[in-house]
Amino acid sequence: MRSWWRRDLGRRAYAPVYAAMKAWTTARTADAGDEVWVVEHPPVFTQGLNGKAEHLLATGDIPVVAVDRGGQVTYHGPGQIVVYPLLDIERAGIGVRTLVDALEGAVVDLLAARGVAACAKPDAPGVYVDGRKIASLGLRVRRGRCYHGLAVNIDMDLAPFQRINPCGYAGLQMTQLSELCDDFAIQKATNELLHYLASRLGFADPLPLSELPTALSEDA
Repeated sequence: MRSWWRRDLGRRAYAPVYAAMKAWTTARTADAGDEVWVVEHPPVFTQGLNGKAEHLLATGDIPVVAVDRGGQVTYHGPGQIVVYPLLDIERAGIGVRTLVDALEGAVVDLLAARGVAACAKPDAPGVYVDGRKIASLGLRVRRGRCYHGLAVNIDMDLAPFQRINPCGYAGLQMTQLSELCDDFAIQKATNELLHYLASRLGFADPLPLSELPTALSEDA
């Protein structure tokens, strides 16, 4: 079973984490271990490579960061789990579709364990509960290595999603774990989510690393 490493970054501004995961992916060697970074971001909108300005409705004082993942615009904020799997998918023999299915499936598993039925949509990446979106994802793959990842709404202020067309869909309603069940402690949900993701990828549960990535250590 393949091993990998987990870094818990706490709450960090989006731009430095984005720069750090790009730098880490660029610098990694052929024998570098795979990692998963877990973080909460202060309020930020991120606009993917396919993003259109028309989907930014009234961003106000929340910054917009253009990024190199696929997809349109989404929102990150406190109370949302953001998971960045930094994997050599070529070495692991994992296709992009398999990775997307595993990320979405881990959220479905997390919700199913709480008695909540959820599903993915082949034409609209993410996870949905009764038509409302609870998780968004976007990836970038360079030379067989991936970065960016998955955002799961746990217990957050959903109002900023109304300032955009989430993922390019006007009127798309969002939801979160705290609206669906009583079991929404964020640390517990994070641990379970990573367990389900590892299982779906055929990996062992990720082993914790206490130190920050070099780029973030320098930024601290």
